[in-house]
Amino acid sequence: MTVTIDGAKLTIDGVVRVARPGANGRYEKAALSPKARERIAATRAFIDKEWMNDDAPLMYSFNTGVGLFKDQRVLMSDMAAYQTKSIYAHATGIGEPLDEDIVRATMLLRANAFASNYSGPRVEVVDRLLDFLNKGLIPVIPAKGSVGASGDLAPLAHMSGALCGFPEAEIIYKGKRMPARDAIKKAGLEPDFTLHAKDASALINGSTVSLAIAVLAIYDAKRIRKAADIGMCLSLEAMRGELAAFDPRVHKARPHEGQRKIASNIRKITEGSKRCSQDVYSLRCTPQVHGPALEALDYATKIISTEINSATDNPLIFENGDGTYVVISGGHFHGQYVAQAMDLVAIAIADLGSISERRLARLIDPTMSYGLPRNLLAGKKGLNTGFATVQCSMSALVMENRTLSMPGSVDSIPGKSNAEDHVSNSTWCARKARTIVANVEYIVAMEILMAGQALSLIEPIAKDHPIGKGSAAALASLRSVVDPALDGDRWYATEMNLAHQHVRSGAVIEAVEASVGKLD
Repeated sequence: MTVTIDGAKLTIDGVVRVARPGANGRYEKAALSPKARERIAATRAFIDKEWMNDDAPLMYSFNTGVGLFKDQRVLMSDMAAYQTKSIYAHATGIGEPLDEDIVRATMLLRANAFASNYSGPRVEVVDRLLDFLNKGLIPVIPAKGSVGASGDLAPLAHMSGALCGFPEAEIIYKGKRMPARDAIKKAGLEPDFTLHAKDASALINGSTVSLAIAVLAIYDAKRIRKAADIGMCLSLEAMRGELAAFDPRVHKARPHEGQRKIASNIRKITEGSKRCSQDVYSLRCTPQVHGPALEALDYATKIISTEINSATDNPLIFENGDGTYVVISGGHFHGQYVAQAMDLVAIAIADLGSISERRLARLIDPTMSYGLPRNLLAGKKGLNTGFATVQCSMSALVMENRTLSMPGSVDSIPGKSNAEDHVSNSTWCARKARTIVANVEYIVAMEILMAGQALSLIEPIAKDHPIGKGSAAALASLRSVVDPALDGDRWYATEMNLAHQHVRSGAVIEAVEASVGKLD
C-alpha cells in the first residue's frame, strides 16, 4: 500500500506505517497527491517568474539573510551558494544518531508540510524526500542540538545535507553507514541535488523532528496504556483484588471520562472472575490513575494530529485569489505546542509506570499479595531467588522516569544574539517522553509476565475459581511465548525480552479484544 500526502489528511497511523516496517518487514511507500503537486508547481512558477530577480522587494529568507540579517539582500548570483551555506551553517548537531523510524517520520512529515502549499519549495524537493523514503535512504541525524525555536534547525540541516549529497553528510543504507553520496548512488539516484531560492529555508525550518518523535511516542503510549489495563487485571486476579471499586455507579459519582473508560475496561477483562475479594490502592485506584493518562493522551493526540497537517516554517506563502501570492512572516516554527503536549505525555506515562511497578512490588511480597509465594518463587528456597530481581530492575526505570518527567517546556535559553529570545525546547521534551514511553513499555510487560507467573503458581489450588474471560485470554497469549518458571531460577533476561516483544507487538491486546471486545 501507499500513503498519499496532501498536507491535510495525514494521520498518526499513516506516519507510523511509513516510519516502521509492517509485519511483513516492509515499509509502506509514500507519494504526493496529484492535486498537491499541481498546487506546489503553480505557486513555485509564480515565485520564479515574479520574485526571483534583484529588483524584487525584500522577502525574508527568499532574497534576504535570516535572523538579524533579515535586511541584507541576497543577490540572485549568490542564491545557489546561499542555499548551501544555510545548511552548512546550521548543521551543528551532536550526539548519537536518531533512530531510523524517527528519521523516516521526519522526512514524511516535512514532505507533508510542503504539500499544504504554504512553504514555497520546488516540487523536486518534495520528490527528493519521498525518493529517499521509498529507496530506504536514512540520513544520519545527530539527536542533540535543537531548541525547537526556529524549528529543529540543526537536525533538519543534517537531513538536508544528506538530501543534497554533501560530502560531509552520512546515510544509513541497507543497514550500513556510509558517505551520503555513496549511498545515494547505490540506491540509483543522482547524488547531486541543487537547491533553489527558499528550498533550504523550507527544509530546515519547522519543529518537524520534535513532531516525528512525538508522533511515534504517542502511538506507542496509547498501546502501552491499554496493555497496562490488562497487566493490572492479571495482578488483580493474582492478588484477589476487589471488583466493587469498578462498579459503574461508583464512577458516575466522579464522572471523568477517562476514569469511566478504564473502569469499563477492567470490568470487561475480569468478567466471569471468581477470584476477587481484597483491595489496595494500586489496584482499587487504577481508574483514577490510568484514567488521567488516557485523557492526557487524547489531548496530546489532538495537538499532534493538528501539527502533522500544519505548515511550520517561515515565511509562509498565501494565494490572493487572483493568481498572485503574498509572503507573510509568522512564528509557526516555534515548537511550544509539541513541547507542552510531550511534557504532559511524559508525566502521565511515567505515573502509569509508577503504579504498575507498585503492583509488581506487591506480587513478590506475601505480606502484601495475600499469600502468593515470596518472590513468585518456584523450586527450592535459598537455592532459588525468584522474580524479586525483575521488580528491582523495573524500579530503576521508574526512578529514571521520575527525573525525565520534569517539564522541559518551561526551560528557555535565548540564542543567536537574542534573536531567538524564547525557545520551546520541544526536541528534548519529545526525546525524553519517548524514553519514558519505552521504559514504561518494559514495566507493563513485566507486570504481565510476573502476574502471569503468579497465576500459574497458584493454578493447582485455585482451579475451581476461574479468572475473567479477558484475563484468561491475556494469560494464554503470554504463555504462547513464555512458559511459567515452575522449576526455579533461569536466565530471566530471556523471558523478559520475549514478554516485552510480545507486548510491544500488540498481541496481548489483540487476544484480549478478540475475547471481550474493543477496549477504550
